[in-house]
Amino acid sequence: MAGHSKWATTKHKKAANDAKRSKLWAKLIKDIEVAARTGGGDPAGNPTLDDMIKKAKKASVPGDNIERARKRGSGEEAGGADWESVMYEGYGPNGIALLIECLTDNRNRAATEVRTAMTKNGGNMGDSGSVAYMFKRTGIVTVKKGELTEDDILMAVLDAGAEEVNDLGEEFEVVCEPTDVQAVRDALKDADIEVEGADQDFRADIEVEADLSAAKKTLNLIDALEDADDVQNVYTNMSISDEVAAQLDD
Repeated sequence: MAGHSKWATTKHKKAANDAKRSKLWAKLIKDIEVAARTGGGDPAGNPTLDDMIKKAKKASVPGDNIERARKRGSGEEAGGADWESVMYEGYGPNGIALLIECLTDNRNRAATEVRTAMTKNGGNMGDSGSVAYMFKRTGIVTVKKGELTEDDILMAVLDAGAEEVNDLGEEFEVVCEPTDVQAVRDALKDADIEVEGADQDFRADIEVEADLSAAKKTLNLIDALEDADDVQNVYTNMSISDEVAAQLDD
């Protein structure tokens, strides 16, 4: 799983400038609103909301912003937008498949933003279903490594539906079915292992290994897509080897 492991670390190396940070905060605030609207405003009874709040705090989103988003989503405070999830599909450089997940209150704006970013950065939009069949929705639970070993994690989650454990450097990632996320969280808690985060992801059944040129072009395209206000997540079947990742870091 070197491709997933290295890709996960590469994907999260975002530039820490003010513009990037404010974009990230806006996306996290949306996630909190939607989670509160879907499952209620009490984090203790809404694991998804709890995870989104933890993720926002980890990204240094101010507490007041988090609380207002929670209240807007739960209806305790007016002003929440009617966010709608929309998925776009397409291809990046070298035929690399892309799933682009948007959370928007204006479908036309979202479609225009995505199409513009794709066109300007060597991507092509695809029809609905053109690449989605290559991806599987997956549950992901992350744990800070600390003194823990991969075997420690495996022993804790083996009977809870975990499919694999990946080493991401500073964290371990437990992969499972989306329906097993809560069971994996509970199993880790029972083993006195603190959960860093839990989420759902899309993982490709078959990956395409990218050389340095394709990796650079694809990462530039992903950055352009993620800069769009309505884009929440970009998923790809690109695999980056350790050697290529090292060159990207230079």
